[in-house]
Amino acid sequence: MIDGPTVEERAATELLGGLVRRRRLARAHRATLDPAAPPDLEPLSAEDVVAWALRRFHPRIALACSFQQEESVLLDMLVAGRSDARAFTLDTGLLFPETERTASAFEARYGVTVERVGGPTLDEQAAAHGERLWERDPDGCCALRKVEPLRRKLAGLDAWVTGVRREQSPTRAGTRKLEWDARHGLWKLSPLADWTLDDVRRRIAERGLPDNPLHGRGYASIGCEPCTRPGAGRDGRWSGAAKTECGLHR
Repeated sequence: MIDGPTVEERAATELLGGLVRRRRLARAHRATLDPAAPPDLEPLSAEDVVAWALRRFHPRIALACSFQQEESVLLDMLVAGRSDARAFTLDTGLLFPETERTASAFEARYGVTVERVGGPTLDEQAAAHGERLWERDPDGCCALRKVEPLRRKLAGLDAWVTGVRREQSPTRAGTRKLEWDARHGLWKLSPLADWTLDDVRRRIAERGLPDNPLHGRGYASIGCEPCTRPGAGRDGRWSGAAKTECGLHR
């Protein structure tokens, strides 16, 4: 019979792991920010990526928050690092009631006010483009209600944090934890890039974090109510169409 590691051996392993973690984080903090050669944050944990980002960019950094499971985990990490961490949401006027209630739960849990950014009102959009634009031209609707408001918001930041994970879809498989977002001219961080859905759910259960109830009804990805159906990955977004992204993460 082979005995497991002794208490002393486990303590030594944990100490060594802590030293490696601190050295990696120290190197990341010293790294020069060059868009052509971004620092390599891939070895860092999600918590360390968040700590690095807050130290580098706060207060000109914010979490793009859609009140899904990934954002619950990330906002928990951000607020643990700084109680005044910032988050914003793209308020399309077409969110599920469950998402709006989850938004209130986020703000109550973390003691933050999620900044709301919007485009034209639904009446203004209908007057200019006709009723229910999302049915006839979903790309055009996303451009008005998501892409343009995001552009305006990011113009006032140096970095943004997203809940993008590589396993979510083939279009996200190449996501790095730190990237230069040339389209918007700032740094983009995806601390959960290498997390699985099981990792996310495990953290929510461990910490008792807010969880949009639509996830429990088969909605893996949640967007605007008219354009979202139950489905795995991003299969429920714009169901029946080739479209799988709203244009925020191209």
